[in-house]
Amino acid sequence: MTIAVFGSINIDITAYADRLPRPGETLHGIRYLTGLGGKGANQAAAAARLGAQVSFIGRAGLDQFGETGRRLLAEFGVDTTYLRADAAHATGIAVINVDGNGANFITVIAGANFAVDESDVAMAAYALQRSRILLLQLEVPVEALMLAAAHARGAGASVILDPAPVPSSPERLDLNFADIITPNEIETERLTGIYPADAQDLAAAADVLHRRGPEIVIIKLGDKGVFLSTPSGAVHFPAFRVKAVDTVAAGDSFNGGLAHALSRGLSIHEAARFAAACGALSTTRFGAAAAAPTLPEVEALLAG
Repeated sequence: MTIAVFGSINIDITAYADRLPRPGETLHGIRYLTGLGGKGANQAAAAARLGAQVSFIGRAGLDQFGETGRRLLAEFGVDTTYLRADAAHATGIAVINVDGNGANFITVIAGANFAVDESDVAMAAYALQRSRILLLQLEVPVEALMLAAAHARGAGASVILDPAPVPSSPERLDLNFADIITPNEIETERLTGIYPADAQDLAAAADVLHRRGPEIVIIKLGDKGVFLSTPSGAVHFPAFRVKAVDTVAAGDSFNGGLAHALSRGLSIHEAARFAAACGALSTTRFGAAAAAPTLPEVEALLAG
């Protein structure tokens, strides 16, 4: 496979309302959706929908949610050979609320995702060692992620880390196993102590992250674009102008697009812009994995 994804798989239960409820308040919503979620599964689905060969490595429970997640992931064209069935843990779920502007808050119950360990890495060693790109997130134990990264890197793969959710002690998170890191604004602040409010802060935060390990830093800024920092310099790409209705998993579509673009041989600058188009398009429709764009849609936005 061109891309391996080692990470989480959930079923999302998403409620849409005009606004988000206050503490203790009950609101009437507009609609709800259930679908594939989890940062790992979302990124795998996003890359596969673009046409990449993708293998997913993780765990789901032996329950209805697990069966549904496995089926949906396969329908995107993702290889689920290494999606382990876990009889001891339930499939992860995410409960998501989205307001009329697309803003959201999310509660995740990790379930089988937190049971991922070195045995899952060993089981998927073949997929890890034949991948060109490895996508990682922080919804499974970090020790397993680092071992998976070592397997993939040892065979020449590049490792992309989406540092979400940031752990409670971010200063203790070892980032040396990642070649590329892709935090958003809040994650950047948690990891560096610097909120990237302007060009000076962006450069300072990127410098902190470089010194912690990753050669390439990409800070996702939502409707303010993307900041890319490499050893040869930095550039700020403006955001694509779209009508956002749901920002859930926009970052996952970004990372899936980034992996796909790099696996096709695009430069990091071309890949970052391609990824930004993927993330922007995903906000124009509802859902998480289901909102990921196709390659013709991304190419049309880039050409426009």
